[in-house]
Amino acid sequence: MLSVIVPVYQVREYLAECLDSILDPSFRDLEVVAVDDGSTDGSAAILARYAARDPRLLVVTLDHNQGLGPARNAGLSRATGEYVWFVDGDDWLPGGSLGAVAERLTRTRPDLLVTAYTRHYPNGGTRHLGLAQVGAGRPVPEAFTLRERPALLSVLHITCNKVIRRRFLLDLGLTFDPGWYEDVSFSFPLMFAAERITLLDRCCYAYRQRPEGAITATPSDRHFEVFVHWDRVLARLDAEPAISAELRHLIFQRMIWHLLQVLGHPRRVPPERRREFFAEIVTRYRAHLPPAGYQPPGGTAGLKHRLVGRGAYGLFSALQAARRAHLGVVTRVRHPRSGTHPVTGTPTPAPRAVPGGRAQAVPGELTDRVS
Repeated sequence: MLSVIVPVYQVREYLAECLDSILDPSFRDLEVVAVDDGSTDGSAAILARYAARDPRLLVVTLDHNQGLGPARNAGLSRATGEYVWFVDGDDWLPGGSLGAVAERLTRTRPDLLVTAYTRHYPNGGTRHLGLAQVGAGRPVPEAFTLRERPALLSVLHITCNKVIRRRFLLDLGLTFDPGWYEDVSFSFPLMFAAERITLLDRCCYAYRQRPEGAITATPSDRHFEVFVHWDRVLARLDAEPAISAELRHLIFQRMIWHLLQVLGHPRRVPPERRREFFAEIVTRYRAHLPPAGYQPPGGTAGLKHRLVGRGAYGLFSALQAARRAHLGVVTRVRHPRSGTHPVTGTPTPAPRAVPGGRAQAVPGELTDRVS
């Protein structure tokens, strides 16, 4: 039933936990295709040891590092299961996930299954990402299309919480493109095309937030590659006349949201290139503005969208600086430095760090990585 594809690159510290979580002895209708993407840290030896004792594990070795997308493609080309699931080598599947996924697949026979997942942070904190918003307060049918439930777009476009019918994927001719942000040009076309989507609002994926080695916390010009992937999404969208105006509007909104998330992250786009990155967002905003007009979201997010529409980088930059200053003040007020309370004389704790180096301040503030 299931082919689990595990790209492996420099994840020796986490790989055994990942494999143990997948190679559940109670679930036999399974193959695992692990792709060693040129690791040099000893991951290959771990894969060899596991393959020697469990025939469900097949190891594919690439002669040099090719990146996450090509490694997933290499695994997909060797997979034979009815459904495929892409699990990164530093993540893991919570207990019971395979059985729960298999039961849902058997009952609904979807093209695409989307599960809830949980982010796990280095400080031990977690954040559960459920699927309740897809129904928007209404029951969700067992199987639906994106046209029928466009709120699915509000679920982050990662690949690892999606289990896909392999024949559907092959017929669609969809593979991962190279470069950073490869999930963008894979997940959106996948959702456009699926005629049967089903949800499993149960945590079936543990998504490790790993600051070291994470591209999403690495300042680099390569963050401009996100535009290539969004351009591919928009090209596919243009080739699908059946997609409704409402859905196009929501996809456009999601694109602007995502590009602004990349720009707004303090450790992604190098400071000297942020104006240029903003200009690239403006170019796509104006080129793909929905013909019937665009209604930005509310609040500060909507204000940022409007500034993009005006090409007002100076105002956008000032807004970002003001928000950072505000958060700094809030953090200092809510989490004073460790020392003695000025009134009671009792010790006060230091602020608790969260991924990204911020103390916890305002609920909803982006502190985790975005694919």
